[in-house]
Amino acid sequence: MQVTETLSQGLKREYDISLPASDLAAKLNGQLAELKSKVRINGFRPGKVPVEHLRKVYGKSVMADVVQEAIASANKKIVDDNGLRLAREPKIELPTDQAAIDAALEARGDLNFKVALEVLPVFEVGDFSQVALERLVADVEDADVDASIDRLAEERRTYTAKPEGAKAELHDRVTVDFSGTIKGVPFEGGEGKDIEVVLGSNSFIPGFEEQLLGVAAGDRRTIQATFPEAYAVRALAGQTGDFDVTVKAVAAREAFAIDDEFAKGLGFEGLDNLKAMIRDRIAADYARASRDKVKRQLLDKLDTQYGFELPEGLVNQEFDSIWTQVTREQQASGRSFADENTTEDAVRADYRKIAERRVRLGLLLAEVGNRADVKVSDEEMTQALVARARSYPGQEKQVWDFYRNNQQALAELRAPIYEEKVVDHIIGRARVAERKTTKEELLKPIDDEMPGLAQEIEQPAG
Repeated sequence: MQVTETLSQGLKREYDISLPASDLAAKLNGQLAELKSKVRINGFRPGKVPVEHLRKVYGKSVMADVVQEAIASANKKIVDDNGLRLAREPKIELPTDQAAIDAALEARGDLNFKVALEVLPVFEVGDFSQVALERLVADVEDADVDASIDRLAEERRTYTAKPEGAKAELHDRVTVDFSGTIKGVPFEGGEGKDIEVVLGSNSFIPGFEEQLLGVAAGDRRTIQATFPEAYAVRALAGQTGDFDVTVKAVAAREAFAIDDEFAKGLGFEGLDNLKAMIRDRIAADYARASRDKVKRQLLDKLDTQYGFELPEGLVNQEFDSIWTQVTREQQASGRSFADENTTEDAVRADYRKIAERRVRLGLLLAEVGNRADVKVSDEEMTQALVARARSYPGQEKQVWDFYRNNQQALAELRAPIYEEKVVDHIIGRARVAERKTTKEELLKPIDDEMPGLAQEIEQPAG
C-alpha cells in the first residue's frame, strides 16, 4: 500500500492511496481459501471446490468485501502513522472510470482512491480557577408558597353565574370568544371559542385580562395586547395583537377554604406538609434556574477566552441542523425574513456564528472531559433511560427496546449528561461568588438562540 499526502492545510488533510493488484489478489485468494472449507456446492465434495470455481461464483462479492476492508485499513494506517484525531469520518473518493474499477475488482489492476479528512484542533486548556462566575440565589418567600397553593385551589374552585348585566370584577371568570390579528393579518393560535379567563390569574398575555374588567355577558370589545419578548412562539414575540372579543358569560368564584382538609384531599397529612412540599419544589426550581445562569455565564466566558481553528465540516453540519430548524419554524409561522425586518443573508450570518460558537464550545468541553476522565456511569444511563421511557406512557417497553438496540440513540441520550458533568467539573474549579437577588431576576429567561451543546461534545470520530 502506498500512501501519499497531497494536502496539509489547516485542519484539512488529503491523501492518494494506491493498493497494488498483487495485494488485492493475495487478499482475494486468502478470502476464497477460507470460503472453500465453508461453502457447499452441488457436484463437489465439502472442502474440495476449486478456488477458480469459487472465484467465478463469489469473486466479485468477495472482492467488494476485500476492497472495503482495504479502504478501512488504509484509513487506519493514515490515522495511526500520523497520530491524527479525526473530527469526522474520512471522505472516500473512488475512481470514476468504470474500467479501472472493474480491473481492481478482478485484481487485474491497482486500486487508486483519495481520502479527505479533517482533524481536531490542538489547543491548550487553561486554569479554570481564574474564571470568575456569579451565582444568583433567591429566598423562597411565604407569599410564593401561598401563591402556589392558591393556584392549586383555583384548579378546584367552583364558579356561579352572575345575574344578567353584572359587571366582571377581579377574580371573576369570564367566558369569551376571540379572534386576533397582527397588523390586520390573522395568526396561528389567534382564535378561541368558549375560552375561560379568570381575571387576575395572569394566564393570558399582559394587558388582555385587565381590559376585560367591567364587561358583562353579551358585550363586545376590542382588546390590544403585546406578546412578551420571551414568548414561546418566536414569530409572535414582541408583536402587538388586536383581539375582537365577545363576552358569553361572567361568573363569580365561590368561597374555598384552604385548610387541612384541602391538603388531605391532595394526599398530604395537613396544610403544613403541603406547604413544606411546595417550598421544597420552589427551592429546587430556583436552584435549577441559578445553575442555568451560572452555566450560561461560563459558556459565554469560555467562548471569548478560547479561539482556535474549527473543522469546517463540523461547522457546516451544525449550521445545516440549525438552518433546518429555522426554516421549519418559519414555514409553520408563515412569516418571512422581511416580516422580521431582516434578510436571509443576515440571518444566515448570525446563525453561522452560533454554529461556530457551538462547535468551539463543544470541542472545548470534550477536551476538558477527556483530560478530567469524565464518565457517564451505567447507573446514570439507566436513570436517563427510565425517565425517557416514562415520558411515553403506555409505550415504555417500546422506548426501552429502541434505545437498547440503537447505539446512536443511546449516544444522544448520554451526550447531555456528559455535558452537564463537564460543566460541573469546570464550575467546581472556578471562582463562584453568590449574590442575593429577587425571584424575578433569577427566573428571567435566558436569551438563548438554540438548544444546548450536547451533540457537539460526543466523542469525535477517530
